[in-house]
Amino acid sequence: MSIAILHADPRIGLLDNWQRDFPLCQRPYANLGRSFDLSEAEVISVLSECQEDGRLSRVGAVIKPNSVGASTLAAMAVPEERMEEVADLVNAEPGVNHNYEREHDLNLWFVVTAPDAAALAATLERIARTTGFKVVDLPLECAYHIDLGFPLDGRGNARRGAGSAPHRAEPDEDDRRLLAEIEDGLPLAPRPYAEIALRLGWKEEEVLSRLAALHEAGIISRFGCIVRHRSLGFTANAMVAWNVPDHRVDTAGALVACHNIVSLCYRRTRRPPVWGHNLFAMIHGRERGEVKAAIESVTLASGLAEVDRDILFSRRCFKQRGARYSNGRGAGGHRGAA
Repeated sequence: MSIAILHADPRIGLLDNWQRDFPLCQRPYANLGRSFDLSEAEVISVLSECQEDGRLSRVGAVIKPNSVGASTLAAMAVPEERMEEVADLVNAEPGVNHNYEREHDLNLWFVVTAPDAAALAATLERIARTTGFKVVDLPLECAYHIDLGFPLDGRGNARRGAGSAPHRAEPDEDDRRLLAEIEDGLPLAPRPYAEIALRLGWKEEEVLSRLAALHEAGIISRFGCIVRHRSLGFTANAMVAWNVPDHRVDTAGALVACHNIVSLCYRRTRRPPVWGHNLFAMIHGRERGEVKAAIESVTLASGLAEVDRDILFSRRCFKQRGARYSNGRGAGGHRGAA
């Protein structure tokens, strides 16, 4: 699909333009429609269609890691003949929101979230016990760019953010209730915030003001359309990890993060001897060669050509959905080629 055709399609335009800064007003879908000469009903219909066909995961919030509850990236080395069985066991944990098979000896990678550090540790221990495989825990140390939105036209116009160590935000209990209520996204209805308010027994104005405050505080890092990149044609993606000397890693992380092709960039804990890399980046593309070329370009431009690295292309996605920080939530998922 050419860029011209891509942007001639209002469905793609809506998803692309509103990956962030989604309107916090009484009738947000009417607001979106004005940008594309669409009625409120047409916008809701388009987003519903995109959700049904898999291009749109939800309209909602991306929470900054470790600002509400606790989270980590973990990996296991799983024999190929047991991969689907083990992936299903990992998926059964409600706190697991992303679960991918990748090309590496450590070949199953998943993200776990929990209400607190103790619950997170218990989840990892339970996964190790249930599967019978060692879990390698790779906690976040610093996020250089962790927005998760990326331009659908391939030109790279996503905003870059300055990196920082994960902070301990202290949202109150009502903030947590609100974030739990929108974990699956906003209703695709004319007044979605009013519907959320009704569920919580609040006024619509309180929902809007709390969401605005959470966004301003950085607890919500992005609020908008959360897309599924594979369903939009970005079928190749790789996690590249470098082993950067500690005295250089923050400078290198900032350089990697400034490249628009990079959708995630962060520093994580090494776990020698099984994992010796500390700087991670995620790159998506429409084909494998495109991703490999982007990795080479970013590596050279960031001064990392002589640094040891691993490139882990994804093979299959076993699970992808929004994070669960609340207790008692279900665990949905899907399986498909990554």
